[in-house]
Amino acid sequence: MTPLEPLITWVPFESLGRLTLALGVGLFVGLEREWRKKEAGLRTFGLLALLGGMGGLLGSPYSLMTLASSGLLVVLLNVHSMRAGEGTELTTSAALLVTSLSGVLCGLGHTITPVAVGVVTAGLLSWKESLATFGQQLTAAELRSAILLAILAFAIYPVLPAHPLDPWGLIAPRAAWLTVILIAAIGLVNYVLWKIFGTRGIELAGFLGGLVNSTVTVTALASRVGETDGALEQVAYRGVLLSVAAMAVRNAVILAILSPHSLTGAGPALGLMLVSSTAMALSATRPRLPASAEKPLAIQSPFSLWATLKFGAIFLALQVVGTGAQILFGAWGLYAVSFLGGLVSSASAVAAAAALASHDKVGPTVAGIGAVLASIASTGVNVGIVARCAGSRTLTRRIGVASAVVVLLALAGALATARFARV
Repeated sequence: MTPLEPLITWVPFESLGRLTLALGVGLFVGLEREWRKKEAGLRTFGLLALLGGMGGLLGSPYSLMTLASSGLLVVLLNVHSMRAGEGTELTTSAALLVTSLSGVLCGLGHTITPVAVGVVTAGLLSWKESLATFGQQLTAAELRSAILLAILAFAIYPVLPAHPLDPWGLIAPRAAWLTVILIAAIGLVNYVLWKIFGTRGIELAGFLGGLVNSTVTVTALASRVGETDGALEQVAYRGVLLSVAAMAVRNAVILAILSPHSLTGAGPALGLMLVSSTAMALSATRPRLPASAEKPLAIQSPFSLWATLKFGAIFLALQVVGTGAQILFGAWGLYAVSFLGGLVSSASAVAAAAALASHDKVGPTVAGIGAVLASIASTGVNVGIVARCAGSRTLTRRIGVASAVVVLLALAGALATARFARV
């Protein structure tokens, strides 16, 4: 009896899949170059990615040979471009090398990484004008802020002690510093968004500015009302309410990152703050204003060494005092500390409550309600700022009524959450 012949699969589906993925990545990146009418377009990028995919399939020596061939192609492309008097094609050359290496990754069996690299490469190529404009508009202080954030995150954080310094476990330098870096990074990212989009309208600037610092934003809006003798009163009303909505969103994000379980306790109240403030802002009629009245709000970068140290000191103080108050007076002690902290910095108070919950020093529901009280306190501060800076009784009264509605809805949401947690 003859042995059975081994089953032979002729079609190598896995290899074809890898090559197809490499080709797709190359075509995706090359589409942008083709649209810009570059010398290297769809076909060049597709073939180079396919070449990289075949090199990856054949093994490391062929992968290295593929990358060397890609480098030679880049050299020839730049020689041709310089002979034609068009200068060097540095961006296209870099994109070709990245695409070739992505093709090698596809050939080696990677999927998510080369696709992500291809998408990011296409984005960087297509956002040329926006990135160039943004880079040219950066000030020296903003550039130093970004560099300082990197130093704090990658140079200082790794060398801090990971264990608490006190016997009660209240002061853990590395954990506290990580929270400070996180909040600073959120503020810096929000500031970048505000810088890109916030100048398109005072209301939009109010919302994006509220993501950065709601107190500073409300102060800027109220001051503009005083400078224009009330001409921007209606616009400022909408902008202040939108900054409250943005503050609620930012605080919810802080909770979601530091203590996701606490967001369950704060979510309904923060959601009511967001919906109510946004609805009242959008329901108010926006008057037509001259272009000269819509100059950008004066909001500076929220990130500096002094601002970081100040936030860290506030956060650490609230964390220590909040823990002590919770031990002495229970949940009501933390609620009081969170409310008082919200009068100074709602982000610090929310981060402190979330940090306590993440270390199991308080329950997530208690931390969530504390975050809501901090947000309520910050909302109440807006009324005093408007009364002091705007010089308009009408606007102060309208902001006061709207803030009262937001606060009452938030309190109702917090009470409902607390009652549901006890059931």
